[in-house]
Amino acid sequence: MPAFTYRGRNGTGEVVNGVLEGATASAIADMLFGSGVTPIEIKPAPASALKKKEGTAGSFDLFAPKILHVEIMLFTRQLYTLLKAGVPIMRALAGLQESSVNPTMKTVLGQIRESLDSGRELSMSLARHPKVFSPFYLAMVRVGEMTGRLEEVFLRLFDHMEFERFMSEQVKSALRYPSFVILAMVVAMFVVNIFVIPAFAKVFEGFGADLPLMTRILIGFSNFMVAWWHALFVAVIAAGFGFKSWIGTRRGRYLWDKFKMRLPIAGKIVQKATLARFARSFALASRSGVPVIQALTTVAQTVDNDFIAQKVDKMRDQVERGESVLRAAIASQAFTPVVLQMIAVGEESGSLDEMMEEISKMYQSEVEYELKTLAQQIEPILIVMLGAMVLVLALGIFLPLWDLGKVAMKK
Repeated sequence: MPAFTYRGRNGTGEVVNGVLEGATASAIADMLFGSGVTPIEIKPAPASALKKKEGTAGSFDLFAPKILHVEIMLFTRQLYTLLKAGVPIMRALAGLQESSVNPTMKTVLGQIRESLDSGRELSMSLARHPKVFSPFYLAMVRVGEMTGRLEEVFLRLFDHMEFERFMSEQVKSALRYPSFVILAMVVAMFVVNIFVIPAFAKVFEGFGADLPLMTRILIGFSNFMVAWWHALFVAVIAAGFGFKSWIGTRRGRYLWDKFKMRLPIAGKIVQKATLARFARSFALASRSGVPVIQALTTVAQTVDNDFIAQKVDKMRDQVERGESVLRAAIASQAFTPVVLQMIAVGEESGSLDEMMEEISKMYQSEVEYELKTLAQQIEPILIVMLGAMVLVLALGIFLPLWDLGKVAMKK
């Protein structure tokens, strides 16, 4: 991810500067606004500044263990408990640093304490670690500092992160069975083409009979795989790395996220899970006192889907021009009529955050139902694929075997 140098002013008017990583300069600006810094200048970081940054906060050893989502969630919950009990923030961080089993997390907490010691606010100290704390997380902490309800914000962040983890695990568990079946089919096809079909080809060759078209196709494809399996293996690995590099680009990630939403069965699950995450994030931001425009800006970076994120960015632009949230949501074409009606009611009654919370619950229940029935929806497709594979093998291999007796009698 590219790095940018910035110069800005914090809440007390002091000039601050540093280096942050982000996709674009506007993403850096949003990150700074979320941490309470008004940017004055943002420009791409030169190589020397990037190297300097790599030796300071936010950088870790290449082989150091990563900080997992569950560790950030646990840190958030523990910090809420300590702050609620009246423990000073520095003592709380010192205790959490000492009890942490992840050396990378220990380093991060130590750097946060050093930053707080130098006079920075907590949100700004956390912003020095963009790979650990998301812009949404930073914006919520900043709101907690401004309103004096920091412990309450940490509790809401914990609930939000627990919700995201639940949704992610639900999707992964639902896709585990079909993925295993498809992988087993690929392995079976590889074994059949490399070991089974060549053995039958020798038998057929010994009889010297005319083989059916399907058998000749199977033997030809098997011969190709036997001769070029190493090249195919390298090509598959290269395609995997190429695909990963492609989705690492902004355009590739957008197209891939858009494609995922249009998949026949899994697409609607991905879409509903993403919209549930959006509604929950927006409700949390609104309930914590974040302005609507800033809430849409930060939420767009938390939906984990570039296609939906661009729709949210367009909603923000329309709200900035004076449109209502309802009109912006209608123009985005991302919500169902029922959801739009709930947004209209929330906007009219002044309880948009409550309606967004209800929308997230509705989408969550729909996702849970879709995931429970996912296996039933995919099983017919897998059965058809297995049947087609067996039919091809039967026509290509076993059909000539049935005629071997006639060939032997002719001899």
